[in-house]
Amino acid sequence: MPELPEVQTTVNGINSFIKGRTIVDVWTDLAVENPTLPSHKTSTKSKKFFTLFKKSVIGGKIIEAERRAKNIFIHLDNGISIWIHMKMTGHLLYGKYVLISKEWTPSTEEKNEALRDPFNKYLHTIFTLDNGRHLALSDVRKFAKVTFVKTTELPEIYKEFGPEPLEDTFTFSVFTKQLQKRPTRPIKEVLLDQKIIAGIGNIYSDEALWLAGIHPLRTVRDITDTEMQLLYKGVISALKKGIDFGGDSTSDYRDITGTRGAFQGKHEAYRRTGQPCRKRGCPGTIERIAFSGRGAHFCDTHQT
Repeated sequence: MPELPEVQTTVNGINSFIKGRTIVDVWTDLAVENPTLPSHKTSTKSKKFFTLFKKSVIGGKIIEAERRAKNIFIHLDNGISIWIHMKMTGHLLYGKYVLISKEWTPSTEEKNEALRDPFNKYLHTIFTLDNGRHLALSDVRKFAKVTFVKTTELPEIYKEFGPEPLEDTFTFSVFTKQLQKRPTRPIKEVLLDQKIIAGIGNIYSDEALWLAGIHPLRTVRDITDTEMQLLYKGVISALKKGIDFGGDSTSDYRDITGTRGAFQGKHEAYRRTGQPCRKRGCPGTIERIAFSGRGAHFCDTHQT
């Protein structure tokens, strides 16, 4: 699932490429008459809602996009904000597409070959823009959610998420206060809780804990103040590094140009099972354990 760095990279791309553009049409092949999941009834997976969605966003000019936690909000000049959660395998692409036999594909006019990457071909939602180009959602597993809200409603929606770890207001005091809301839970689990801290997932929690030398199953109350300081710095460092390298493309993620991120080549813990720990002077090996339906990667020596 795209985490804070991948979502932020996508938002940066939207602001670079389509800020100021007007939406002139929207298409999806996922809308059905009676969606079985309640959450789909207020998303573009419902035909009834999709009709309302189109009416609400067509003609809107894109003011800017912003991120909250793992969510993208695209603000329009008509008081509407498009809300996109990319879920497991979704990512947004910008290019020139054509509809052929009910499938969208890059136009012969499109010179960006990255858009022809096989991971970029699962196009299920298309926004046509006033310059004749498109913002497309590729999502092989079709879990991504697209909806809209009134922009004035966002302050209340944002309260559902924990503090943003890369904002200036995210001090060490805020960090510890948030974690201590779950004192008896494993630190890895707490870092993943979006109501505690926004935007952290499997990849960056593993990397932050490796940097701090903390075992993922340690409970919050058993972590010392010195270790907390290291973890605070590790969280910020891992997330910033993820953004610097354009996100992580271990799985499906691609940026808005269809290009792979490079952070997967910088992992110290995540997906390095059985490999030597790269911490200087550490003789350890990276291990993986499963808990709560997830995995955690860590060094068997310096993470205690």
